[in-house]
Amino acid sequence: MSRLTFRVLDVVYALGLGLLLLPLILAVALIVLCKEGPPVLYGSERMHDPARSFTLWKFRTMRPAERDRGVTGGDKMGRITATGAWLRRTRLDELPQLWNIIRGDVGFVGPRPPLRRYVEMFPDLYAKVLADRPGVTGLASQAFHAHEERLLSGAATSADTEEIYCHRCIPRKARLDLIYAKSRTPCSDMRLMFATVFDRVTMHDRRRRQ
Repeated sequence: MSRLTFRVLDVVYALGLGLLLLPLILAVALIVLCKEGPPVLYGSERMHDPARSFTLWKFRTMRPAERDRGVTGGDKMGRITATGAWLRRTRLDELPQLWNIIRGDVGFVGPRPPLRRYVEMFPDLYAKVLADRPGVTGLASQAFHAHEERLLSGAATSADTEEIYCHRCIPRKARLDLIYAKSRTPCSDMRLMFATVFDRVTMHDRRRRQ
């Protein structure tokens, strides 16, 4: 299938879901505003490819910090708000990424868009991974997410988080993303999208065996 086909499907799905879920999106925004205060949204610089960045939007789940970098590990858990924990558990924090899909920053399925710091640390690896448009979900997200969370939750400092993520997470996630890219089809994309929403879809069985 051509990239244009996947792009057209992404836009159609995103527009349809955006209209369908608009009441839920507005309700979640109101909950975050009332319970946690502004800002409601959190924007993070991510890489579309090794040369281009964009802002990935989520509902805010953490208390702001003046200096914040890298992925979330055990050292940041104390900043997750009560509302944020619920949003993360239900994945409702990712609803604003429908806008990123419509803009063309990401697709529904693909490698998760990395932070600039990791692309600069592993340029050759990410040149291969980001040859495909990044996505909201993907094989690595489904198959490795729970194990990654367990690994990072034990990190007591930001240095520990970086060490674990760079040496135990990035290589394995990249390998899964590259495997998926070789045999990707609209049907396999749909399966991963359902796996992201429903906890008992087959992709999650793969994740539990990690």
